[in-house]
Amino acid sequence: MKDSVIIYSGGLDSTTLLYEERERVALAVTFDYGSNHAAREIACARYHCEQLGIEHIVIELGFMSRYFQSSLLSGGDAIPSGNYDEENMKSTVVPFRNGIMLSIACGLAESRGLKRVLIANHGGDHAIYPDCRPEFINAMDAAMRAGTYVNVEVAAPYTNLSKADLVCRGAQLGIDYSHTYSCYRGNEQHCGTCGTCTERKEAFREAGIADPTIYEK
Repeated sequence: MKDSVIIYSGGLDSTTLLYEERERVALAVTFDYGSNHAAREIACARYHCEQLGIEHIVIELGFMSRYFQSSLLSGGDAIPSGNYDEENMKSTVVPFRNGIMLSIACGLAESRGLKRVLIANHGGDHAIYPDCRPEFINAMDAAMRAGTYVNVEVAAPYTNLSKADLVCRGAQLGIDYSHTYSCYRGNEQHCGTCGTCTERKEAFREAGIADPTIYEK
C-alpha cells in the first residue's frame, strides 16, 4: 500500500530508508535549501527514485540560505574538519531544518491523502542536531497528528540506530552506495575529512563492508 511521503536527501541514510520502505513510498521529496552539497545530493536522489520508479520532486527553500546562519550554507571552506561528535561540528546545524521539512512533507501527505512521513534521522545525529533527537521526533509526530484531518504520523525507524546499522541493512538490500553523497563541502568527490565523511568511513568500517566512496587524496 502506497501511504507514505519520504523526506529524501540522496544521502546514505535516507537512501537506505527509501529502499526499505519502497513498497509504501508514494512520493519522495528533496528539499533544496541552498546547502553546499545540494546539487550532488539531488542528482543521487533522482538516480535512486528512477531506479525504483518512485515519483520524486524537489522543493526549493531558498529563504533558508538567505536568512539562516550555518556553515552548511556558507560554502565548502566554512565546513570544519574533525569527528562528527566534536563541538566544532555544531556550526553545521541548520536551525530547525527537520521541523521545516517535516511540516511541508506533512502538508504534502495530507494533500494526497497519505498517512505517513518518513525521515531517516539516526542515533549518531543526537549529539549535534537537536531536531534529530527522539523527543523532537515525538513532539513533531504529536503535532502533525493533531494538526491534520487524516492524522499524518512521523515514521522515524532509525532514530536509535547507528549509521553502521544502516550500512548493514543497505548491504542486505543490495543498495549501490556509490550513488549517494554525504560530504558537507560539496566537492566533486568526498573530501574525506569533514564530520560527515569521517562518520561515513567509520560506518562502513564498523559494519565490515567495503566502502565504495571515492575520497579526495
